[in-house]
Parts: sequence; C-alpha cells; structure tokens
Amino acid sequence: MDTVARTAAGTAQPRTPRPRADALRNRERIVTAAREMFVEFGPDVPLDEVARRAGVGNATLYRNFPDRAALTHEVVLAVTSRTTDRAEEAAREEQDPFIALSRFVHAAADERIGALCPMLSGGFDKDHPELLAELRRLEEAVDGLVERAMSAGRLRTDIAVGDVLVVLSQLTRPLPGIACPNIDRFTHRHIQLFLDGLEAPARSRLPGTTATLEDLRRRA
Repeated sequence: MDTVARTAAGTAQPRTPRPRADALRNRERIVTAAREMFVEFGPDVPLDEVARRAGVGNATLYRNFPDRAALTHEVVLAVTSRTTDRAEEAAREEQDPFIALSRFVHAAADERIGALCPMLSGGFDKDHPELLAELRRLEEAVDGLVERAMSAGRLRTDIAVGDVLVVLSQLTRPLPGIACPNIDRFTHRHIQLFLDGLEAPARSRLPGTTATLEDLRRRA
C-alpha cells in the first residue's frame, strides 16, 4: 500500500519531518544561553562561548543559527514574546489595573527587556515582518494595561504608553561586564520608585509632552 499522503486529486504530498525533541531542546538551550550572555557581556560575545554555556558543540549552534544575526533575531523574538506573555497574564489575573501594570513592569525587568536595545543596532534587521508583528503585539498589550489603569483613575493622566516603555528600557538596560552582584535588587527598587510616580493623583507637573508609540516609531 502506498503510504505517501495524497490529496483528493491524487497528487502526492511529502510529509515534512518534525524536528526531534533533542534538536528542539538544543535550540532552546542555545537561545537561553545567548540571552543570558548578551545581557552579561553585550551582543558581541563570542558565539563559541554561547555554545559552551548551552552545553552544545559549535556545529550544533551553527546548524541552528548560521550567523550572529540569526541568533540575535531569535533572542529578540524570544524576549519580546515572553514579555508580552507577562503583560497578558497580568491583565488577565489582576483585578486592580494599576497592580496589573506594576506587575508587568517588574516582570519585564526580570525578562531583561532593556537588553534588546543594544541588540537592535548594527546589521540587525529591525524591519523583519516576524519581529514587527511581535513588537506590535507587545505594544498593544502594554497599551491595554495603561488604558485600563488610566480609565480606572489609578494612573496619572499626563503620561502615555511610550513613557512607560522608555523608562522601562532605561531602567532595565544592562551594563555589559559589570561586576556588581545582586544588581536586580537595585533595578526593582528603582522601578518601584518610578511606579510610585505614575500612580494617581499626580504629585508633580511633568515637563515636556507625553511619549506616544508613534513618537517611539518615528525615532527608531
């Protein structure tokens, strides 16, 4: 019996083999190791060091990611997707919209979202359709958190979602190679100071204008 799948018209359709489980695990380990090392040492860390931390050979790394740009692309997608998931979880699970926003901001710091900034320079394709779609999903999720908190009277009204993203990027951007243990506890301390300043009623008058998503896109 012919085991090749066929369409109704009788045309043979070859089956696409699924990646083996160990191959998928190796790919995930490489992306995780690269994310950690990009945060610690910057996006130019030697790829053989990434392979060593991931516990795979150089050949395995290059079989999955033929060059640095391909690996960086995958790391940026992974960080962006995980950060968006944190925003959606906070919106779904927290009744108080300001607590939901605060939970997301702290979670985004844990995802090291600020590390994306140095990765998005050089020859990286910032206009890749897959990346643009993931960034738009993140923007929509954060915009929803901000709108809910503002509509509930829990967030000051003289800010916009761009203000949140800019400060979050600044406060979570790593210093490559810094020899400072427990740096995360300082990050979350300063983020909480920022969040306290966002809560309504406002205790000061902000200079300048709000930062919108359109502002951020024009300056990118």
